[in-house]
Amino acid sequence: MKVYNTLSRRKEELVPQDPSLLTMYVCGPTVYNYIHIGNARPFVVFDTMRKYLEYRGQKVKYVQNFTDVDDKIINRAREEGISALEVGQKYIDEYFKDVKALNVDPATVHPRVTETMPEIIAFVQGLIDKGMAYEVDGDVYYSTRKFRNYGMLSGNFIEDLEVGARIPEGEKKRDPLDFALWKARKSDDEIAWESPWGMGRPGWHIECSAMSKKFLGETIDLHCGGQDLQFPHHENEIAQSEGLSGKKFARYWMHNGFITVNNEKMSKSLNNFFTVRDILKEYDGEVLRYFLLSAQYRGPINFSHELMEEAKTSLERMRNCRRDLKAAAQSASGAMTPAEKEKLEAMDAHKAQFIEFMDDDLNTAGAIGSIFELVRDINTALREPVSKEFADRMYALLDELTAVLGILRKDDDEGVDSELQALIDQRQEARKNKDWTTADRIRDELAAKGITLKDTPQGVQIVRS
Repeated sequence: MKVYNTLSRRKEELVPQDPSLLTMYVCGPTVYNYIHIGNARPFVVFDTMRKYLEYRGQKVKYVQNFTDVDDKIINRAREEGISALEVGQKYIDEYFKDVKALNVDPATVHPRVTETMPEIIAFVQGLIDKGMAYEVDGDVYYSTRKFRNYGMLSGNFIEDLEVGARIPEGEKKRDPLDFALWKARKSDDEIAWESPWGMGRPGWHIECSAMSKKFLGETIDLHCGGQDLQFPHHENEIAQSEGLSGKKFARYWMHNGFITVNNEKMSKSLNNFFTVRDILKEYDGEVLRYFLLSAQYRGPINFSHELMEEAKTSLERMRNCRRDLKAAAQSASGAMTPAEKEKLEAMDAHKAQFIEFMDDDLNTAGAIGSIFELVRDINTALREPVSKEFADRMYALLDELTAVLGILRKDDDEGVDSELQALIDQRQEARKNKDWTTADRIRDELAAKGITLKDTPQGVQIVRS
């Protein structure tokens, strides 16, 4: 597999340090509110990356953190009259509800800042001991100029940052380019921990460096996140981690592109700010996941009602194909014919094409196209009766590829109760007797309940809207 490495600005073959285990770190949410659609994109994209690597036989240790200490969390705690820890726990719980709807698997480890404080404090002290950081009145800052490779990831080099740089009011750092590793407590109601520099809490950037080191070691294979995190967050992670260890921090970097809403930047002031929870009130989580994977991850993607409707229609095409296959497998019998074996071999070519696209920098848009070619061939094959073995093999192939993308995971077969079965039998009898009035009445009655009966060569199929 080749991935576009932001660090080298070119596609490179993804080769883990240890062939038996690829280490992967993804920046998680700051838990002071529900996640929004911009947050959801990296969670879905890099969950898909992990799914694909594991599908190809690569064992992955996947770490995604929770930032549960932050100014926004402290402010939310004041607003809600609860502790910062309670705010963090509340929105961590809500995060898991939202991403479950998107078929995002839990990480191998979900570390929290509040549970990593000893490692963070030791990391900061280590940077002070090496002369890479300094303390002023309880605040600790990183000396950016002492890391000679600063800017290697983002292209924001020291000489460019110097222009117009100034020290913000209230900060005591020696150089406007330095950044906070540890922040002294400002008020009694702020959450804080004991440290060699007094009561305080970590700066944002140090958290991920400490957590990735704790769970994945000093050098990790793959670090992922949104494009907005390249600078300063990821640039500062590199400076801290390599400043302490003297070793390469992350060998590959993957960054997903931005999301716009109706071709505008998402913001609360424009009233186009959508949380995942908002979207799930109107659309199934799989529709949102499909939409987020419908474009190549590095490029921008535009969110709109019209595009979500297109995603819903496209996903329903796949679901209808799966329903037809399921019905065919249930009603058919026997082994594959020679002709069916030839058809299946042709369909296997779509799997090879799917892998080729995914191996090319996680091209999910191309991979989805391969699945639709498979769907087309399946629909063509189902225009006539098929053997059970053939139906089962086609179903397994469709299920295998869609599982990698995390779609078609919901079982839409709710079973048939006695009342529904009676209506289906009455309609079939009416059609048999050419009693179209009765057949149409039953059809309309079922449609009012969100049920469509689809007549196929394999028998009647129930489609629920």
